[in-house]
Amino acid sequence: MIGFNKPYISGKEFLYIQEAIKIEKLSGNGLFTKRCHEFFEKKYGFRKTLLTHSCTAALEMASILINVKEGDEIIMPSYTFVSTANAFLLQGAKIIFSDSDEKNPNIDVNHVRKLITKKTKAIVVVHYAGVACDMDPIMELARSHNIYVIEDAAQAIDSYYKNRPLGSIGHLAAFSFHETKNIISGEGGMLVINDDQFIERAEIIWEKGTNRSAFFRGEVDKYTWIDKGSSFLPSELTAAFLFAQLETLDHIQRKRKAIWDDYYHYFSSQRIPELGLPYVNEYATNNAHLFYLNTLNKTRRNSLLEYLRSKDIQAIFHYLPLHQSPYYKSLQSIEPHLPFAEKYGDCLIRLPFYVEMSTQDISCVQESISSFYKSL
Repeated sequence: MIGFNKPYISGKEFLYIQEAIKIEKLSGNGLFTKRCHEFFEKKYGFRKTLLTHSCTAALEMASILINVKEGDEIIMPSYTFVSTANAFLLQGAKIIFSDSDEKNPNIDVNHVRKLITKKTKAIVVVHYAGVACDMDPIMELARSHNIYVIEDAAQAIDSYYKNRPLGSIGHLAAFSFHETKNIISGEGGMLVINDDQFIERAEIIWEKGTNRSAFFRGEVDKYTWIDKGSSFLPSELTAAFLFAQLETLDHIQRKRKAIWDDYYHYFSSQRIPELGLPYVNEYATNNAHLFYLNTLNKTRRNSLLEYLRSKDIQAIFHYLPLHQSPYYKSLQSIEPHLPFAEKYGDCLIRLPFYVEMSTQDISCVQESISSFYKSL
């Protein structure tokens, strides 16, 4: 069986977890949490970072920080994971779904422009497959309408837009360290704060609505409940695991990019008319988070998936557009028509992809797909 994903272990994860245990500070915001924060702030120039127990949690913090209230409208792509919507729905927002771009699954900026109303509070962009959305026109839209931009950068570590790290452009950003991501901690995430107005309050929300962080820095003589919040911190064991991964970031990225390039060059050379390849805009870099193909239609995609399963290859489709979900339909009387989001929902297939994937396994996937199309 060639599985879809296999978590990569660098070798130091167990050592750092043991170190965290010896320190006897396991509950979060200890030595390894601080090391992770320092890594991201130094390497990518993020103004402020806070580790969370998931990317979902980071998005929920963002929703609280921008004071989402009942009736506020949040624009986001329909082609995304449900966490992107739930984080804002939980605060009472009305979710307004935008279509994807024709060339890749990222949000269509021109469609976003048509969706903005007086009730719009924020635009949430999702950098699909770690490839940047077109951020300059999005930020200009936000400035002209006095709304926020939040980057769902769950898949976008170590990827750039016009030489700017993804996650550093919007007012806030959220990353994921789920085991399917480039850098992992099993479960885990991070909130990035790029706007100074949110820094102090973000720490309070992060610490269950208390000023506990300020207390431990000696800035106040006691800490107490001063705002809404929740338990968003990961444990030191999670942070220790993550820090070991961060130390091998460059190695992981080199390996992943080599696999991505192998896939891309092979399918480019095969010139299978029905297959669409990933598209990376000239303003974006590719962090090799995943490799996908676009098939002719849903029937063809399902046939290809079934064929690969018969060869013990675990390829999978990705998101079902959220505007077509049963829950969203229960909230809205009119379903929007989002043709490109629907196309990706029907036609996109993700191929097996992980750091230690062998050349033999890559070739097996490639040749099996070619064999399928030759048999048509």
